[in-house]
Amino acid sequence: MSFIVSLCPNSQPAHAVWFDRKKYVTINFMVQRPKDVQVDIQPDKMILCCKNETHDVFYNELHFYEKVQINDSRERVYDRTINVLLRKVKPDYAWPRLQKDSAKPSWLSVDFDNWRDWEHEDSEGKEEYDRYMDMIQEMAAGNKGETPDMGDLSDSD
Repeated sequence: MSFIVSLCPNSQPAHAVWFDRKKYVTINFMVQRPKDVQVDIQPDKMILCCKNETHDVFYNELHFYEKVQINDSRERVYDRTINVLLRKVKPDYAWPRLQKDSAKPSWLSVDFDNWRDWEHEDSEGKEEYDRYMDMIQEMAAGNKGETPDMGDLSDSD
């Protein structure tokens, strides 16, 4: 860790957006043409250090709200972003915020375009399915009568 810190003197934080899913948390750091990218993912925090096309130095350190699995977490560098995918140790648990500290840094935002309230998806889907099945059963029960005579549909005369 001190190795990364020593490579990032006179740095500024990169703007980042994040969103939560059942098993993963995704963080996208906005850096134009990143180079010399170093990402250190630990169970309770991560450190990012890189430069952009004009040699500005970026350094971000995040202490996670909950622990992540370091062996199943990845980063990928693109032309305008560095995407970090963090596997949660506790899946199916919504993170109310990204960092342990409740104070939100100015460089961090929620990615509302990708945010979903997944906590209630299964129960809402099941409720909708149950209502649908009840409706089908009611329709079937209400339409019962004599079985129609289909003898007139036969091709043989």
